[in-house]
Amino acid sequence: MADAPHKSVTYHDAGVDIDAADAMVHRIRPLVERTYDPRVVDNFDGFAGAFRMDFSETLLKRNYRDPYLVACTDGVGTKLKVAFRARRLDTVGIDLVAMNVNDLICCGAEPLFFLDYVAVGKLDGDRMTEIVRGITDGCVEAGVALLGGETAEMPDLYKPRQFDLAGFAVGVVERRRVIDGADVEPGDVAIGLAASGLHSNGYGLARKVLLGRKGTRLNGKPPELGGATLGEELLRPTRIYVRPVLAVLGNYRVKKPVKAMAHITGGGLVGNLPRVLPEGVTVRVKRDSWPVPPIFEMIASAGPVDQIEMMRVFNMGIGFVMIVSKHFAEPIMNRLRRSGQRCWPIGKVVKGGPELTWA
Repeated sequence: MADAPHKSVTYHDAGVDIDAADAMVHRIRPLVERTYDPRVVDNFDGFAGAFRMDFSETLLKRNYRDPYLVACTDGVGTKLKVAFRARRLDTVGIDLVAMNVNDLICCGAEPLFFLDYVAVGKLDGDRMTEIVRGITDGCVEAGVALLGGETAEMPDLYKPRQFDLAGFAVGVVERRRVIDGADVEPGDVAIGLAASGLHSNGYGLARKVLLGRKGTRLNGKPPELGGATLGEELLRPTRIYVRPVLAVLGNYRVKKPVKAMAHITGGGLVGNLPRVLPEGVTVRVKRDSWPVPPIFEMIASAGPVDQIEMMRVFNMGIGFVMIVSKHFAEPIMNRLRRSGQRCWPIGKVVKGGPELTWA
């Protein structure tokens, strides 16, 4: 009697669903295309995206003389663990875009396009659509095209409801308009732009002190948060600074009153601001010159975490800093405020360094 034929093993048996991946791609297409402008060469199903830089159409005329391409990459970090616990995935995509484009603009670059990488344990069309919707929301806010991406289903590396995110942004700046901090000098003013909350840094410490205790609920409403739940506060998306910052830079076609810019991420002011300063100068920061959001006071109290550590880990309410000529500080702050961006003069450049000083 002949042996019964063995059933062929499929990729689906190994935990990877090709059909679900194909269906997801078509499902997210309208979300991706909402980020396009006429500079995108429409090739949705291609192996790579294409983007036009130089062209003369009236609507979006771009003719660069001596352009530099600028690129960066970043992720969202362990903020994702809060999203898993809260079962809310619509904000972390905004974080992903923000963490990249906010880095990109520090040298004066205009962000052009964005790429994403999503690694999942099990592909779920509804969850993926929620994630990609957040990414496209961030792209629309930043004025960048979501030019391509990759979704990898890896059941051997991630649990079914887990995923990781990485993003990649590319921008352009004219060589003569590059902002590199070389001209910063004593007397310049540091303008702090308000953060929306924790942004996407320090979550290892924040989760330990806020969520590591029994009985802590993400849907609880601590009185300090003014009616928001703890989950809402921890998942508040990172502010995207592209439009207000580019509005300032675009207002000065000849002069360069903005001398340096820093995205305040992991390391806080003390770790990020010195990175953009030339040798021989530092910033004397005035501690009480901006309001510190209540979430940071909650973390400090719950730990307890001392203020030195808080300043080393968190943005403390300042998500971006522009160092500008003192003669232009007021008009620049007025323009930022007209763009809807809260800001304050948080310090002045003085001789010294490399560490910040405090007043």
